[in-house]
Amino acid sequence: MTANAATMAKSEEPITIKKYANRRLYNTGTSTYVTLEDLATMVKSGEDFVVYDAKTSEDITRSVLAQIIFEQENKEGGQNLLPINFLRQLIRFYGDSMQMLVPRYLEVSLESLTREQEKFRQQMAQAFGVSAFGPLEEQVRRNMEMFEKAFGMFAPFARKSGTGEADKPAPQQPTGDINDMKRQLDEMQKKLDRLTDKKE
Repeated sequence: MTANAATMAKSEEPITIKKYANRRLYNTGTSTYVTLEDLATMVKSGEDFVVYDAKTSEDITRSVLAQIIFEQENKEGGQNLLPINFLRQLIRFYGDSMQMLVPRYLEVSLESLTREQEKFRQQMAQAFGVSAFGPLEEQVRRNMEMFEKAFGMFAPFARKSGTGEADKPAPQQPTGDINDMKRQLDEMQKKLDRLTDKKE
């Protein structure tokens, strides 16, 4: 079996990590205790794993991954990936009637960024240097504003309104705004494609 085949076979089944009452994490694949930092390294290297509570057998992968993010965000001298405004907006969606759409939106956005990140990084570095990421940040900011606006329309009662006419919400057209969001993402993809064509 080739190295690639062995790697593929290995990645078909996620590694089982058990978390014990003393908070220690045990990697059943290597029969060793691991830390959150070890799990972060596994994620970065593409190794898939699931975490179970050793006592109840409950799948606690989500909470452990969230804890890894918390540790990374608070690491001294580390990079903060989650802007404060983003975290606040994310918290507001908990319990909101449209919260079911948030995970998929974020998942699709990150999948798109992951597909393009290396190509885009190389092209920007070669053509413009690091400062060229300014336009990308501006595009992301506009997309987030549109995202907030679109979801805000689905929660009109989140705002306390009075009895005056000015307090009444304006007529809403959620379908149109969602289409606008999709159009924005399509335009961003086209810009990336045009950059690729120019470099080639």
